[in-house]
Amino acid sequence: MSKIALITGITGQDGSYLAELLLHKGYEVHGLIRRSSTFNTGRLDNVYTDPHIPDSHLHLHYGDLTDGTALHSLLGQVRPDEVYHLGAQSHVRVSFDTPVYTGDATGLGTCRLLDAIRNLELPVRFYQAGSSEMYGGLFIDGLLSERTPFHPRSPYGAAKVYSHWITVNYREAHGIHASNGILFNHESPRRGETFVTRKITRWLADHVKGRTDQPLYLGNLDAKRDWGYAPEYVCAMWRMLQQDKPGDYVVATGETHSIREFLTEAFGVLEIDWQKHVLIDPKYYRPSEVDVLIGDASRAKETLGWTPNVTFKELVQIMVKADIEGEEHGLTEIWDRA
Repeated sequence: MSKIALITGITGQDGSYLAELLLHKGYEVHGLIRRSSTFNTGRLDNVYTDPHIPDSHLHLHYGDLTDGTALHSLLGQVRPDEVYHLGAQSHVRVSFDTPVYTGDATGLGTCRLLDAIRNLELPVRFYQAGSSEMYGGLFIDGLLSERTPFHPRSPYGAAKVYSHWITVNYREAHGIHASNGILFNHESPRRGETFVTRKITRWLADHVKGRTDQPLYLGNLDAKRDWGYAPEYVCAMWRMLQQDKPGDYVVATGETHSIREFLTEAFGVLEIDWQKHVLIDPKYYRPSEVDVLIGDASRAKETLGWTPNVTFKELVQIMVKADIEGEEHGLTEIWDRA
């Protein structure tokens, strides 16, 4: 009998890749989606099949992380073997505008899921999606590990810190097989278009295809991030839940690059001078900035056997080419390596 997995945030970048990976491995996959007046399942088009088909292995359910009753009901109905909690209000800049909602959905949503698992006494393995934004401005020798203290500098980061520690608490207090993945920035052609990396690559595609002659407006170009390739990062999530014992793991490349560097690489793919097209808009600056993030994924390498393979330069090229060509290649090879 195949394993059953439930993914919150299945329509997002990570959720769609994870669904594809799990289906590749023979899972029955259930996903939590929010009701919308427009279809928001485009990232799942390549794996979605009509639920009326008897052999369909992907099932979508309406719900919301702010509705504990619905979450309890869904878990009782699906009774999954593994829960991957990826759902959140995940835009850092937007979290300053919607701090209360971000705390409710991103922070308390995790607690609602864990408490439903506890009350239903489900023997599940639980994954909680943490973030490098939890660290904020504190550094130990530049590298951030599972032992580095958190100091969030946004409502999103603060909500994720709550999610992290409530996961640890339910693991220690109630014996739930619950793990935290502290994922540093990970990008792909499925990244939301309001995030800076995808904003850049989408603008380039629109520019070369003659769809825009407007400037590209960005914020702080000097912020540095540890950027990896999202399909590889969901493989790390899956590996965490295959361990006999739960734990917390940083998932990162160990390299940091500025947004300015990303611009240079992306525009360089098409041999375009970005300085002729990019303008700075102060509205994109955060009230409190995180200048540099770089992760130490030694534990993930040693315990999970996970290492990133796609370089920063390759990641940028993948994103630019996919936005121009309209498709992404090579995912099956990644799923086979997972």
